[in-house]
Amino acid sequence: MVAGGRAGEPFAPIADFGFLSDCETTALVAPSGNIEWMCLPKMDSPSVFGSILDRDAGYFRVGPAGVEVPAAQRYIPGTMVMETTWWVHGGWLVVTDALLMGPWHHETERSHTHRRAPTDYDADHVLLRMVRCVNGQVQVRLDCMPVFDYGQTPARWEHTGLGYHEAVARGNGINLRLSTDMNVGFEGPLATSRTLLKQGDARFVALSWSEHEPPATYEEAHDRLVWTVHHWQHWLDRGRFPDHPWRSHLQRSALTLKGLTYAPTGAVAAAATTSLPETPGGVRNWDYRYTWIRDSTMALWAFYTLGYDWEANDFFYFITDVAEAAEGNLQIMYGLDGRAELPESTLEHLSGYDNARPVRIGNEAYIQNQHDVWGAIIGSIYLFVRKRDRLDDRLWKIVVKQVEDALANWKTPDAGMWEVRGEPQHFTSSKVFCWVAAERGARLARIRGDMERASRWQQAADEIHADVLDNALDERGVFTAHYGAPALDASALLIPLLGFLPPEDKRVRDTVLAIADELSEDDLVLRYRAHETDDGFDSEEGTFTICSFWLVSALVMIGELERAKALCEKLLSYASHLQLYAEEIDPHSGRHLGNFPQAFTHLALINAVTQVIRAEEGEAPAPLA
Repeated sequence: MVAGGRAGEPFAPIADFGFLSDCETTALVAPSGNIEWMCLPKMDSPSVFGSILDRDAGYFRVGPAGVEVPAAQRYIPGTMVMETTWWVHGGWLVVTDALLMGPWHHETERSHTHRRAPTDYDADHVLLRMVRCVNGQVQVRLDCMPVFDYGQTPARWEHTGLGYHEAVARGNGINLRLSTDMNVGFEGPLATSRTLLKQGDARFVALSWSEHEPPATYEEAHDRLVWTVHHWQHWLDRGRFPDHPWRSHLQRSALTLKGLTYAPTGAVAAAATTSLPETPGGVRNWDYRYTWIRDSTMALWAFYTLGYDWEANDFFYFITDVAEAAEGNLQIMYGLDGRAELPESTLEHLSGYDNARPVRIGNEAYIQNQHDVWGAIIGSIYLFVRKRDRLDDRLWKIVVKQVEDALANWKTPDAGMWEVRGEPQHFTSSKVFCWVAAERGARLARIRGDMERASRWQQAADEIHADVLDNALDERGVFTAHYGAPALDASALLIPLLGFLPPEDKRVRDTVLAIADELSEDDLVLRYRAHETDDGFDSEEGTFTICSFWLVSALVMIGELERAKALCEKLLSYASHLQLYAEEIDPHSGRHLGNFPQAFTHLALINAVTQVIRAEEGEAPAPLA
């Protein structure tokens, strides 16, 4: 582990960060005890602590003075609450971190942000850090230096109340309130405290940013921490998890997906961060703090499979909200609040993670034409209707619009699911998703009793199917990246997962094995080989972990269970010490690359692990939709 957080210190490896969430905002905790990434008031807002992208962009540390590397770090089992244990000469210290959850706050007035049905719980908008000396004595230091608006506006602290236990910093429309039972002073933009704890001593510090009151005493802080622990454990108890050695990976993936869900709308963020590089020191740095429509089918499958129907339905209703707001003219991605415009810009004042520039906010991929969007939403609606056994007028209107758009556009090239910034192509995966739109649409039309549309859409699905088989296969009978290309692409692994062809089809088997043997580095799967694909960049990238988990699922489907199990075990061994995944893995060093934690990776993990376990129990594999 490497420390990091303050000016001049090295950057911690991406996989060494802990992830906190209250389902409205998130925070990343470095091994040093620094909060190095936190955006307020929601996940895709400007950062308040941003030292993961520049050592001068703000941090918040609580830990022993003079020691940066902890003895251990873990989640309290079944929760999003972290414990970091420190050894220093003379004593042991435990720091517990949580974004607090509490009972539903809006009993006498309606929330201005929530669009989903109220639950029994709500974000408290408080970051709580508890410190306890368990043995000997330890000098503890608190350093809180927020820098608002992505490291552009330093904090100006002032004391409030009596004494030295409360302080406020204001900037970029945010009021940060620091409450603690330690004595706090200021050194410019830094709020700091130092105190000696002896065995049995404990302290707390709370950072809050809303009208909700933070804890005022250690006892209250402890009670609210216990409430948060129990909340997460009760939430996890709702799920269905097999009694299997890999169960903990499923549970941590479920908690991570819940943590990446923006509760007021139900949207699932692709990741908690922006601009963590896909290549060390490189330029493939993107903002993933938004929700992609393409993730919807796999997200619904994962939530439904694990028993989290409420979360699945909330995400589904978010998708239908944005579809209605756009009058059916869907784009590929949206802000967590449903906003459509996500203009991309670079932050030239930030040096980037380990000097990987540019640092980007916003994502101009939102204006791309990607033809998978129609299949993704129709696949999601089909999953929802199968679960609810109901197709009402509101959904049917969306179905008709999306299927007709797919049929009007499937013959044209697009940017593909990897959002390449080169020339548009006839990507195989895009055609397959258009087939999903038509084929699942025909099934929905039959459920609706609209036999004219069912017949016409099925005929169109058959036409797309035939076109793909005529144009997307090489001389070996292996599916390629796009029409006329010899190159392989990992998205072809979705062909059996989406039911485009049965897994026993020779073309499916040959494609899966070709990707496993020819598009992999040390068994881990690349999206494509960068020198064979016009993606707008010259640099290489790591292996895409979602693609490796897709390969596990595909191997199960073609009957290669032992090979699937071996690959799945290898992939699970690459998880961080907290069972989290970034977007990519360097196959040679095992280093995690890209934004973190990555929702799509954890979705693919759930599918792969579930497919392996079901196959071990003798169940036949089933497509995603």
